[in-house]
Amino acid sequence: MLSPKKVKWRKQQKGRMRGKAFRGSSITYGEFALQATSCGFISNKQIEAARVAISRRTKKGGEVWVKVFPDKPLTKKPAEVRMGNGKGAPESWVAVVKPGRILFEVSGLDRATSLEALKVAGYKLAVKTKIVSKEAQAAA
Repeated sequence: MLSPKKVKWRKQQKGRMRGKAFRGSSITYGEFALQATSCGFISNKQIEAARVAISRRTKKGGEVWVKVFPDKPLTKKPAEVRMGNGKGAPESWVAVVKPGRILFEVSGLDRATSLEALKVAGYKLAVKTKIVSKEAQAAA
């Protein structure tokens, strides 16, 4: 699973996901991409599941780029623990996603295969997504 090798602080606050993504909102490497249309947290397990789904649909042909990385720790207190006594231990790693963020890019495949692979990957994620293409983004 994806996780940072080292972090400066072990625990973080949840924060807010307001506004749209400006960084990482354009296709840089591939021809087709999966773009988030809602905000949310995407866990390292969801990213890996989507990546595996893409690689299986493409039969390991073409190239796939994962454009998000889970660098935010989510904490959780154990079950049946009383209130208070501080923040819980880090449980998992998540990537913060805002609307407009490109999550995955694909190239080197025909259009039908690319769209099918990205559609299946979108089902694995906890945010709403849409498929965008490089030529459509260049025209806009």
